[in-house]
Amino acid sequence: MDNETKKFGKPIIRTIIIIVLMLLSFGAGLYLPGKSEVMRNLSANEAEYAGKVLGQYGLPPGGTISNDVNFNMFWDVWDALKSKYVDHNKLSDKEMFYGALKGLAESTGDPYTVFMDPKDAQSFSNDLAGTFEGIGAEIGIKNNILTVVSPLAGSPADKAGLKAGDKIYAINDVSTAGISVDDAVAEIRGQKGTTVKLTVIREGVDKPMDFEITRNTIIVKSVDTKMDKGIFVITINSFNDDTQDLFDKAVEDAVKAKPKGIILDLRNNPGGYLETAIDVASAWIKNGVIVTEKFSDTKKTDFQAKGVAPLDGYKTVVLVNQGSASASEIVAGALKDDGKATLVGEKTFGKGSVQDLEDLPDGSELKITVAKWLTPKGYNINEQGIEPDVKVDLTQKDYDAGKDPQMDKAIQIINQK
Repeated sequence: MDNETKKFGKPIIRTIIIIVLMLLSFGAGLYLPGKSEVMRNLSANEAEYAGKVLGQYGLPPGGTISNDVNFNMFWDVWDALKSKYVDHNKLSDKEMFYGALKGLAESTGDPYTVFMDPKDAQSFSNDLAGTFEGIGAEIGIKNNILTVVSPLAGSPADKAGLKAGDKIYAINDVSTAGISVDDAVAEIRGQKGTTVKLTVIREGVDKPMDFEITRNTIIVKSVDTKMDKGIFVITINSFNDDTQDLFDKAVEDAVKAKPKGIILDLRNNPGGYLETAIDVASAWIKNGVIVTEKFSDTKKTDFQAKGVAPLDGYKTVVLVNQGSASASEIVAGALKDDGKATLVGEKTFGKGSVQDLEDLPDGSELKITVAKWLTPKGYNINEQGIEPDVKVDLTQKDYDAGKDPQMDKAIQIINQK
């Protein structure tokens, strides 16, 4: 691959992981470099775990270890495991090596800084294609608890009744206490036709709930539209590879329809490409900052609107809930701060950090949090989320009765003189 091909491509904001499974984190903006030859070959070849660990006992380049760290301890532990562990003959050098690298990433304490071995990296790459086998739900760690970010519309998880905000306390009767998102994904994902049992705690429900969910092939269409009593509704389920073209068509249809208002439904949208989020917000905002990428107190980058706003002037309501994350929070935050829309629903998830994705020589990948996202008015999205202008809950009773008070409120606002 030449240097131009290796340069970073589209920023991605998704870093909450799709069990479907998109091993994306949602959002947070992920800078995705061009795929190396190694990564392309992974789609056809099983990732290898056999083989010797090269450069053993060598020091890190650049002398990056502080003087009070004795790196020989690493190799002392390595050798002790290889010689004394009861099943030492079953130990694989590569698995030990990859396990150490995963631990190194986890030592940051940031759930979105992750080392992916070749197999995980292959799954990550495949997930970006838009077709998956799994249950069709996205998960993340919130307040140290494995939490459902959102079930995808029409997915097995959605049909089984899983909801955004459900706390997963067990997978196949095994506690999720202390589990990482990656390990949870590995347990929940699986082949079409197989089942997984999730035990969840739901707010407002007194006892744990068990869900037996049959995995299936998931094909995600990221944008849907409909005209309802003079109001044009655009639903964006995620910001994926197909989103931009589908959204452009939705905007074209909306302008032709000349509606009295537009509802942008971002509920249960876990995020996706940063560039697409900027384009979507730019449909309403002609000039100014859409989002700010803050690396430190002194270093930041402002991402500007694209200069064309075909939907500017249309009365607009944006629907959000606790399953709205990352890229969807960027869009919602920009439209709110710029006064282009009224936000209705519940406080968003709060995923606003930026990941840098690095290809490693053997097909592994390292995802590192390098920055945070701020709304145009400087509000920190990460962990805080975005408060709606009009708070409307969607209760379990509403859900069971097929009612949608959030959509009802949005329609009411559009119809107000």
